[in-house]
Amino acid sequence: MSKEPHQIAKADFIEGMAKGMAVLESFDTERQRLNATQAAERAGLTRAAARRHLLTLAYLGYLDTDGSHYWLSAKVLRFSGSYLASARLPRLLQPTLNRLAALTRESFSAVVLDGDEVVIVARSASVGGQRLMAYGLHLGARLPVHATSTGRVLLAALPRTEFSAWLKGRELPRLTPLTTVDHKAFRAIVTQVRVDDFAVASEEHELGVHALAVPLRNMQGKAVAALNVVASPERLAPAMMRKDLLPLLLDAARELRPLL
Repeated sequence: MSKEPHQIAKADFIEGMAKGMAVLESFDTERQRLNATQAAERAGLTRAAARRHLLTLAYLGYLDTDGSHYWLSAKVLRFSGSYLASARLPRLLQPTLNRLAALTRESFSAVVLDGDEVVIVARSASVGGQRLMAYGLHLGARLPVHATSTGRVLLAALPRTEFSAWLKGRELPRLTPLTTVDHKAFRAIVTQVRVDDFAVASEEHELGVHALAVPLRNMQGKAVAALNVVASPERLAPAMMRKDLLPLLLDAARELRPLL
């Protein structure tokens, strides 16, 4: 799960840095190129402030520009590369993901919760005959919580009051014709996931993508991540899934628990 926000004294808070990070975070897979007006809207700044931050970030090499629009440069990968090289969780999970992929010829990922999104922090290496990962499910990809199997598993792990607060007044964007957007229906799904301790999401985030996820808990019982597999709908049919993929995921979660 995402960490509790750190407390900081007002005198120690650098507002300019926070605004600069907000501008960087305004770039995503939906809006890859932004002008100053668009960046201002997405970052909650005035156009003049957004423009200064964009110019500074471009000067520092974190953005490229054609003079009107801006987009992320390869330099931002320094952060993700350093995280993946040094973070404990991806290194712990990688051997298990690779072993599962070799056994099943399917694609496995480990995902953590970050606000309203889940982030893929580790994924299985390709093996001979393995099916291709769906578009957008690459390492570091950020996906909407409500439409993914991993997101639902991690939401189900929240205390009920915290989940209710998360859902209250929130719009659930429709990403495909099959995305669950009704609050009552979504609450029922998360309630069932809490009972089952696993989640299946079929074509709710992306057409053609069918996924199964289970929580990864530490020895204190806290869900620190989710483990999922992307597979064919036939393999995720209830009878086949319970006989085949689900036991593998649950066994892996139990084996990993003392390490998390």
